Amino acid sequence: MFSFDSPGFLFLLFLLIPGIYFSHFRKKGGSRVAFPISVWPEDGFNPRQKGLRFIITFSSFLLWGGIFFLIISLAGPTITKKERVYISRGIDIMLVLDESPSMAAKDFKPENRFQTAREVIRRFVRGRENDPIGLVSFSKEAALRVPPTLDYNFLLERLNKLKIMSLGDGTAIGMGLVTAVLHLKHSTAEEKVIILLTDGENNAGEILPETAAEIAERMGIRIYTIGIGTKGEVPLEFINTETGKVYRGTFKSGFDEKLLRRIAFISGGNYFSATGTSMLELIFRAIDSIETKARHVKVKTETIPRYRVFLFISIFSIYLHFIIRKWFLREVVF
Repeated sequence: MFSFDSPGFLFLLFLLIPGIYFSHFRKKGGSRVAFPISVWPEDGFNPRQKGLRFIITFSSFLLWGGIFFLIISLAGPTITKKERVYISRGIDIMLVLDESPSMAAKDFKPENRFQTAREVIRRFVRGRENDPIGLVSFSKEAALRVPPTLDYNFLLERLNKLKIMSLGDGTAIGMGLVTAVLHLKHSTAEEKVIILLTDGENNAGEILPETAAEIAERMGIRIYTIGIGTKGEVPLEFINTETGKVYRGTFKSGFDEKLLRRIAFISGGNYFSATGTSMLELIFRAIDSIETKARHVKVKTETIPRYRVFLFISIFSIYLHFIIRKWFLREVVF
């Protein structure tokens, strides 16, 4: 926010108006004597007034502009920055997103499941404050994409780069969960949460989902499981990231609801089923409202003086005015 430490000096600006008027616009007094050019004994002349008038006008502009900025600098212009500083720590959240080929199913209009899940996650992340959020994705294998961070822009950037089937063809729910658990292991937050989004059955990985849920429970981590997708024949289209080949067709959709309920129950979380975009949006809003924590905040105020900038402009303008009058117009300046 821009403000002035000594705003009373700004009243001096009103003095500029009569000063400019009397210097440039008020008709000068005195009388005029007509002098016919015909009596001039020498050759005729054509005075070049246009360039001279421009220089004089520009010089006057520099003078009054310099005075204007000098008054502004006397008023003490400052920029005040207010920053919210969180005294208490937020909730650590890990998002675990399925990127197996079935997530390309087009039953979440107008996008597919994967694109819809990413968009809902974006809105969820933007709505949080002071909560470190991390990202894990999985299919046949699992990978940490972003450790818990408050840099939400970086998190969303990495989220945008996720691609279906970049980690193989399969659904390793247990591996995805245990990867998230391990990266919350050393967290000092009082509340730790994992949000799992998947549309398939666990068919890959060395760790069972139930085992990962038990480890999470021992570490005080709650897991919210979201089964995404409709059941039955669903159209599908995706690009194999290894070969670049486009696959189109239909497949029999379905996820292991019992497993997801079991994971949530073991860890003390909740299970949700999302059969459409609006339902998925409501689920994330519900989780957002459940996982809230009282935040202790103080406002840090920083004042940055800016008078030096205006003072420099003022001195430069007045000095340039002096140079023009002295060296270009050859005036006697004291």
